[in-house]
Amino acid sequence: MRQPLLLGIETSCDETSAAVLRGERELLGHVILSQDIHAVYGGVVPELAARAHLCALDDVIESALREAGIALRDVDAIGVTAGPGLIGALLVGVSWAKAAAFALAKPLLAVHHMEAHLFAPNLEDADARPPFVALLVSGGHTLLLWVPEWGEYQRLGETRDDAAGEAFDKVAKLLGLPYPGGPPIERLAREGDPDRHRLPRPMLNSAQVPGDADYYDFSFSGLKTAVVTRVARLEAACELESERAHVAAAFHEAVVDVLASKTMRAVAATGCRRVLAGGGVAANRRLRDELAGRLGAGGRLFHSCPRLAVDNGAMIARAALFHLQRGDVAPLDVSARADWPLAMSH
Repeated sequence: MRQPLLLGIETSCDETSAAVLRGERELLGHVILSQDIHAVYGGVVPELAARAHLCALDDVIESALREAGIALRDVDAIGVTAGPGLIGALLVGVSWAKAAAFALAKPLLAVHHMEAHLFAPNLEDADARPPFVALLVSGGHTLLLWVPEWGEYQRLGETRDDAAGEAFDKVAKLLGLPYPGGPPIERLAREGDPDRHRLPRPMLNSAQVPGDADYYDFSFSGLKTAVVTRVARLEAACELESERAHVAAAFHEAVVDVLASKTMRAVAATGCRRVLAGGGVAANRRLRDELAGRLGAGGRLFHSCPRLAVDNGAMIARAALFHLQRGDVAPLDVSARADWPLAMSH
């Protein structure tokens, strides 16, 4: 039986990406173009992101199709990130996908960005399938989910302020490190002692019990503020340069501890020792090692390679295939949604 060919398009933030996927795991073409202009500002500038997508999307899609050795008319369906994300950036991809689907009379699949991150590890590992506890951590989102099967998502916890990736970016800027902040903080942290500057673990304490409003939720704003205070004190004492690696290590360890501890609470509550880590921050090796260590020999941790952990068209195509198989075809008047709760995606 012929496997369907899916074109996946991703433009939710600052990666312009397209992929051609045959079936569940045969990736024929995949292009990711990261926008480096935001490094100047230490964070994503929405208007610049949308303009960059507009300039690059035609070429990115053409390159993915060329790599796959097919023409656009050969695809069976088109999947596109419809939200959540930056509205201007999303509209670029959604508009392109709607026009192509209309012109070619192809099915259009509107994909939830965070749901797509759940499917990313499945592109490489057929065993990365429900049931599992999912920790989704990126620049814009931090979610803890219980996933008994594809299409059924129970939200256990989420960030109440900054996302984990956003906190990495802000702290990196404080420490004079480049954007995006996750990788440089992780590298610098290896040179430091996390106990030299003990930092708080926001919304994590031993007195919390299941049923408490903050038992699974996250908060990283207070941790960022603690770093701001520590950096200001060190700068005043002309000690920041010698302590930079130690501050990075303390921050890094605090984030990892909170993420892993909350995830293990979900593991204990569900009784499922299968954990999937998705999103750009899930590429953090220290976080993956901590999760695997806490799960122990009887557990299983699923994650994708770094290329599939960041925002990419392949995960969009894989999620689109799931919806195509369920008959969840989007109408041609579908629009982008900057704020799209995952629970409302089905």
